[in-house]
Amino acid sequence: MGETAINMNTKTDTTGPGFQNEQTAIEVRGLSFSWSMEQAPLTFPDIHLSQGEHLFIHGPSGCGKSTLLSLLAGMLRPAGGTIDIHGTDIHRLGAGARDQFRADHMGVIFQQFNLVPYLTTLGNVTLPCGLSAIRRQRCEPDPQNEAERLLTALSIPVDHWHRKITRLSIGQQQRIAAARALIGTPRVILADEPTSALDADNRDRFLELLLTLARQHRTSVLFVSHDQSLAAHFDNRLALGSEQP
Repeated sequence: MGETAINMNTKTDTTGPGFQNEQTAIEVRGLSFSWSMEQAPLTFPDIHLSQGEHLFIHGPSGCGKSTLLSLLAGMLRPAGGTIDIHGTDIHRLGAGARDQFRADHMGVIFQQFNLVPYLTTLGNVTLPCGLSAIRRQRCEPDPQNEAERLLTALSIPVDHWHRKITRLSIGQQQRIAAARALIGTPRVILADEPTSALDADNRDRFLELLLTLARQHRTSVLFVSHDQSLAAHFDNRLALGSEQP
């Protein structure tokens, strides 16, 4: 498998003819973000990711990895630059339209999981299908069956499916968050340290499932992790902060 390194000093070629076409999944240009007027803004490299391509993002704590994913998800607004997801400049959308675009087209695995404590395991996994008709229609044959298939693949026992997630282990909650992101085959997966609470067997099982489903549906994956042993599974790598060459 070939590798394409993308780092803070390297920009992909975005000037050739036909660059803007239906095969472009994510294009980031001139992106910056500032938490306050007193701090220097974070700046990010330009990124061009074609449909179905995967990107591994790594770097030291505080370099902006999670911030970058939040910007791509439309949950933070940039100080400058543009983010284009499948032909839509997401920060030209209003807040409600941006939330709906994320629900329709993105699966997000948050570092803190963001599961709904009063819902069961199945309720959490099928939640995106209640927020998006597009995701609901993509489920085969329906959200319940797809959720059960994902939970089985991620080794969540059947007798856990109707428990509230507060009764489950941290590792199980992380796998449930992953199943929620995968349901309904979103066009983009944004994964923030999705294997940090998993043992080696569950980590490998999750990664195999994620990348297998992504290949089947030509889903683009942006995967943040401190575990650089996982980088070999990805064609493209992005180093942020002092780890950049």
